[in-house]
Amino acid sequence: MSPFILFFLAYLAFTQVGWICFLPLVYTFGCIPLAELLLPPSEKNLTAAEAEMVKADKGYDYLLYAVVLLQYASLILCLISLKQSQLDMPTRVGRIVTMGLLCGIFGINVGHELGHRTNRLEQFFAKLLLLTSQYMHFFVEHNKGHHKNVATPFDPASARYGESLYAFYPRTIIGSYLSAWHIAADACKKKGQQVLSYHNEMIQYTLVQLTMLALIYYFFGLTILLSYMVAALIGILLLESVNYIEHYGLQRNETTPGNFERTQPWHSWNSNHVLGRIMLFELSRHSDHHYMASRKYPLLRHMEHAPQMPTGYPGMLILAHFPPLFFRVMNRSLAQIQKQ
Repeated sequence: MSPFILFFLAYLAFTQVGWICFLPLVYTFGCIPLAELLLPPSEKNLTAAEAEMVKADKGYDYLLYAVVLLQYASLILCLISLKQSQLDMPTRVGRIVTMGLLCGIFGINVGHELGHRTNRLEQFFAKLLLLTSQYMHFFVEHNKGHHKNVATPFDPASARYGESLYAFYPRTIIGSYLSAWHIAADACKKKGQQVLSYHNEMIQYTLVQLTMLALIYYFFGLTILLSYMVAALIGILLLESVNYIEHYGLQRNETTPGNFERTQPWHSWNSNHVLGRIMLFELSRHSDHHYMASRKYPLLRHMEHAPQMPTGYPGMLILAHFPPLFFRVMNRSLAQIQKQ
């Protein structure tokens, strides 16, 4: 339950003023990265018996469902808090950044986990969470595009060797959005449905997102709507930064023109650093996630041949924003991998 510490810190940010509003940011990108420099990563996997116990235990699923309620409660509280008159700029910025963290860490990350489930209700929860970041097309593109094309030139969410995070942002955001429209249009054609109709998932998601924006504008006004959109953008950039570090420079071999070898554990960067793993519900064991996408996050395993990040996700996200340092660390790791 330790990820819920962030919800508590967010509550403080939305109800207090001044420097306290930056506590979630300090916790996420200060305390955790520093701790992970001192704490060793853990390669321990669940035993077969432990894995069966986890599969049978619904407690983890209930925590994910609780995230949906807490995410929307936090969003409403944030919007109300921004409506307060005479807010100083640090307080306003701190609250917007905090909501952005929630959009990325809970809205998109937990939406990602639930989006891989086959249960209709869990998929609905996934879409609700993605809606808080105005990123519902992720449900289409990630499942049907990214997992198919990861570590190939056809995947906008796989960072190329030598590509900076700042060059990656526009390529992945625009490319993933266009890819989602293409996938949704193909799905309509296969079912004999009109592409420009309500049957098109992307049209449905666009209408839902516009409705949410209209409701926020109606109840809270233009200034708070723009503040929310900044928070959603922060969540989006946080997601795409994670995509960047997860796949930087890794490529699958092309077997025949346009076809590639099966995705293997060594086609995604992995992190066994415990605090980052827990904070993101085990997402950082990403190599196993791409090897077996249907496996629930708490069951993800350390894979022997997966390339390992030098630190956890929070620290790697900081490093990625300084391209010369990032390239110096990661290109060296890539060179060592290629020698093996």
